[in-house]
Amino acid sequence: MNMKSANWNGVILALACGLLTSICAQAQPDTQPAPTTPAAPDAPAPAAATPPAASASAAADALKKQSGDVDQATLLKDTLTKTERQYSLLRAGRVAANYDLNYSYVGSEAINVGFATGGSIDLFQIETTRAHTITNTLSVDYGLFDNLTLSGTFPFVSKFTQSTNFSGITSDIGDLTVGARYQPFVQSGGGPTYTLTGSLSLPTGRSPFDQIIGQNLSTGNGYAAGTVGVNASQVFDPVALFGSLNFTAAKSVDHLHQYNQADGSTLTGVTPGKSIGIGAGFTYALSYNISTSVSFQETVTTSSHIAYVDVNNLPGSRATTMQVAAILNFGIGIRLNPKTTVNLTAGVGLTTDSPDFSLGLNVPLTFALF
Repeated sequence: MNMKSANWNGVILALACGLLTSICAQAQPDTQPAPTTPAAPDAPAPAAATPPAASASAAADALKKQSGDVDQATLLKDTLTKTERQYSLLRAGRVAANYDLNYSYVGSEAINVGFATGGSIDLFQIETTRAHTITNTLSVDYGLFDNLTLSGTFPFVSKFTQSTNFSGITSDIGDLTVGARYQPFVQSGGGPTYTLTGSLSLPTGRSPFDQIIGQNLSTGNGYAAGTVGVNASQVFDPVALFGSLNFTAAKSVDHLHQYNQADGSTLTGVTPGKSIGIGAGFTYALSYNISTSVSFQETVTTSSHIAYVDVNNLPGSRATTMQVAAILNFGIGIRLNPKTTVNLTAGVGLTTDSPDFSLGLNVPLTFALF
């Protein structure tokens, strides 16, 4: 081999080694150690940039349903979460559960005045009643289809009542409720979401018609009732507006034998009045983990008709006055982790037919079933 060939071979070998070294430097193995400089943590997005699903998740359960109120909690939970899907209800085959703890207080005073034959007052009595009610409720939802969710609620009621002539405590199951929620339209990008609702309340609790009048130790309504309604919501990030309208009709109760010691009459039947409920409010995401909500709920109930037999065993009937229950709710949602949001609510009664005030706590129960 001559000197000229050896020089060319050396040059080619040097170029090949340099090219191989460059390729190896650019293709490091996957097992190489991470850089020593730590990566900056992800900063939470500001409230104005919070995605609808995040702000809605923190506020989904901010409002909890009170006895006789419109269903604002279900509205938020169903229509303001998971907005990236075609439907906002629970996915088919999924199961979700929630635990609600509610306390309400009702106080009332009644003045009984009696007159003698000559017109003078011979009876003057003030009757005071105080009722403290604690309700533990387990609700379970099952997604039959993506746009149809079945639900059931199982309440347990504890009540402490004090009055002028009575003081007592009772604890028993309340009225079980089964229902369904249906979303007829696919969610649109910026339009409102509508949900149709229906439920049936079963008289499984202690009936007030089986109790001694004046003791107020019932844990249920004493009759079956059906409710249909429609809910609507609209998200304007970071604010979500919502409203609802529902109608309730109850089944008449016959063959009663409730004795009234005051006048010697006996209650024989009750035809409950029909109710119309409306509600509206908003929720606002203060941050990724905190949201607040305000809502107004009102229920108007027509007159109920009562059948009785008087002290002379003569049948009679009368109608009650129309009732209007209204409550103003304030809520806060605290997001503990991506799957758990604890919600606290406080309600203030606005009419004499409403609870004086109420406090509520809601905690979602998450478990892997599917």
